Amino acid sequence: MSIPAAPALAAALEAWRAALGADAVAADPATIDRYARTTQTGAPRPSCVLYPTSTEKVQALVRIASDHGIVVYPISCGKNWGYGDACAAVEGAAIVDLGRMNRILEVHSDLAYCVVEPGVTQGQLHAHLRDTKSGLWVDATAAGPDSSILGNTADRGIGHTRHGDHFRTCCGMEIVLADGRVLKTGYGHFPGAHATHVYPYGVGPYMDGLFTQSNYGIITKLGLWLIPEPEDFAFFYLQAREFEDFAPLIERLRPLRLDGTLATAVHIGNDFRVLAGTGKYPWDLTGGVAPLPPQVRKHLRDISGAQAWQGSGSICGTRAQVRAGKQALKRAMRGVGTVRFLNDRTLARLETLHALLSRIGQKHRLERMVKIIRTNFELLKGVPVRQPLMGAYWRLRKPPEEPGDPLDAGVGLYWVSVVMPMRGVDALRVLNIARPIIEAHGFDHDVSMILVNERALVSTNIIAFDKRLPDECAKASECYDKLFETLLKAGYPVYRSGPQGMAKLRAHDSVFWDVATDIKRALDPKDIIARGRYIAPLE
Repeated sequence: MSIPAAPALAAALEAWRAALGADAVAADPATIDRYARTTQTGAPRPSCVLYPTSTEKVQALVRIASDHGIVVYPISCGKNWGYGDACAAVEGAAIVDLGRMNRILEVHSDLAYCVVEPGVTQGQLHAHLRDTKSGLWVDATAAGPDSSILGNTADRGIGHTRHGDHFRTCCGMEIVLADGRVLKTGYGHFPGAHATHVYPYGVGPYMDGLFTQSNYGIITKLGLWLIPEPEDFAFFYLQAREFEDFAPLIERLRPLRLDGTLATAVHIGNDFRVLAGTGKYPWDLTGGVAPLPPQVRKHLRDISGAQAWQGSGSICGTRAQVRAGKQALKRAMRGVGTVRFLNDRTLARLETLHALLSRIGQKHRLERMVKIIRTNFELLKGVPVRQPLMGAYWRLRKPPEEPGDPLDAGVGLYWVSVVMPMRGVDALRVLNIARPIIEAHGFDHDVSMILVNERALVSTNIIAFDKRLPDECAKASECYDKLFETLLKAGYPVYRSGPQGMAKLRAHDSVFWDVATDIKRALDPKDIIARGRYIAPLE
């Protein structure tokens, strides 16, 4: 099955309107156009969009989809920019927009967890925790306050705090299967079980992982662990002057990550991460040339205060723990770079100094550094902010002044994010593979390295381009394919993928994908839910 036949679609639309309500079904051209938008070079068009408001409505819509042979593609908020946005993997799917299922069902302050529906956003949950004086933080990604908590977790996304690996902190799911049954994982299927959201495994097979980065079902509820506000908090901002300093920097930081001194997901970016943070490529300085010439790049580093590498994280705990952690990090940074520590008080002083310099007419490089530090400072306290979205606008000829939805501005964006052992030798190998490929296609090597857990490093390589320029779109697509395949061949697969990369992951036969397909065939034999997402379409 591919694009649904007109009679089947018409019958399904009539049934969905009866089951969900007329205002929960849209098939007009304007809506279709809106959901077909993508930051990538192209995407399939949906046949319609459905807006369920409850688990029961989701059950009804999948049964109707099965009866009429229509593929449904669930999204939470559709903010998966650079990884496929709100677009299905095949033409003619019915997009199931779960954004109206946006209830925070439970917040347990004593045990530091919550239960949310798919439409709950980072900003919504943060505001609730703040306004109720819960004393709890949620880990936030750089995707802004309007992105979904559940959606990012289902794609195994990465944040900033010690809960930066989102899947590791989810506990207890409710899932609608293709036949309309509701599966509750862990202890959730036992009536009255008290440990559903505090002990993830339950008893028997552990199923939660099957429903992330897959198309086996539609997650309608998720338990998520939260972070108790610590007694003390020290934000740190580190820099290394030379590009060659990155390998020794990783070797110095790894022991601190392994022993728990550094508990957060430390993000380290090259100079382009700072420069792109304004969202404005210096077309006037380059005379329209791209990628950025070395001399212009150096000039921008000099005036911005950026170094070859800069990173951030935090040390949290008791005052004694934070004091000891700061001393350990200072020792580790000797000879490879600098590190500065800030808390609410010292950051406020820095911002006051910047405001004073501005009032007396001094344009100082402190301006950009203060903005970057404030952004990362907030993220490490679980506060979702919009500012990181500015990086997506880097190659636009006319970027907006303030960050918003990248789709509204014509942003082109691919992410190639690979995982490696946390060793300097692996980091350099990945950098040396990625940089020449990206630059050869006319793009800037904008890269972040994330110490995502105690042993693994994630390299996020950003291909930012202008969707309004067909030639640039073609080069971006070619660059993505080449970079993805070269890194995979070198032993560095991605940790998540957009639609253009999913078939590449399955290019080599393996028992893994055979078993994944067997599970799909058992749970969804008609291949109704998110056909082609990670797992190959059933024949």
